[in-house]
Amino acid sequence: MTATTTAPSAAPEHPRPAVRPPSNRLRAWATRAPLLPALIFMIVVTQLPFVATLVISFFDWNALYPDARSFTGFANYGDVLSDPALRKSVWTTILLTVAVVLVSLVLGLALALLLDRRFKGRGVVRTLLIAPFLVVPVAAALLWKHVLYNPEYGLLNGLLHYVGGPQPDWISNTPLLAVEASLVWQWTPFMMLILLAGLQSRDQQQIEAARVDGAGDWQIFVHLTLPHLRRYLELGALLGSIYIVQNFDAVFTITSGGLGTANLPYTVYQSFYQAHENGLASAAGVLVVIGSIIIATFALRVVSSLFREEVGRA
Repeated sequence: MTATTTAPSAAPEHPRPAVRPPSNRLRAWATRAPLLPALIFMIVVTQLPFVATLVISFFDWNALYPDARSFTGFANYGDVLSDPALRKSVWTTILLTVAVVLVSLVLGLALALLLDRRFKGRGVVRTLLIAPFLVVPVAAALLWKHVLYNPEYGLLNGLLHYVGGPQPDWISNTPLLAVEASLVWQWTPFMMLILLAGLQSRDQQQIEAARVDGAGDWQIFVHLTLPHLRRYLELGALLGSIYIVQNFDAVFTITSGGLGTANLPYTVYQSFYQAHENGLASAAGVLVVIGSIIIATFALRVVSSLFREEVGRA
């Protein structure tokens, strides 16, 4: 009788546990982790001082009497909105911003149309036209105050003297116009660059088709170029408004806030550094920030719509 031998059965294999892919939340945090140091730095440098300014704005706080500070709620904001000098500075800020933005847009559009054409030396002309925007704001204001406006040795009065004209004191006679002219000179290149980018993104086939149909330069400008530049004009106006509303250098350097040229940032400076009213100055500064945020929100929407239009064309 023969014995049958059976092979030993193989040990059952245990299935390895499936490795779960990282969740979307973990993947998102891994992607954003390198940005955390920059985000923390930005919060410390920008947001914490703003929070401190917001807290101080609710106190009656004079730096000369630090022990007499007291919580007043929204009283400082009421003073900012009801004080005649502060209300006048708000109106001056609006007038200054609107005038500079509109004139800069018109001049920037004219220069952009010029640079959109081909001519000899266009690169040199473009560099020279961009130069004013690269000048430090304080240096630009000093340039206009002493080199151009000075009644004794200024360039403007020198030209008038050459032709036998009058010798006005530009800053004393037209103070707000003097500040506006210096800002227009500095911000026109910025508007020109934005509008030139818009002009160079036009559909050239559409323009050629319009010329074949008999359209002239003016008709092409009114019916094709301006509608295409609408978003770029809005973007230039909004970005220019954000920066010019906060302008301090030109007012401080050219007129020192006198002769009715004190805008809201200069009034905040006066309240804080001259009157030592920390609470009142903080309330005015918070209002400036809120106004800038509102304008910036519209600017971001315009930028987003521009990106969507470019992606749609691509």
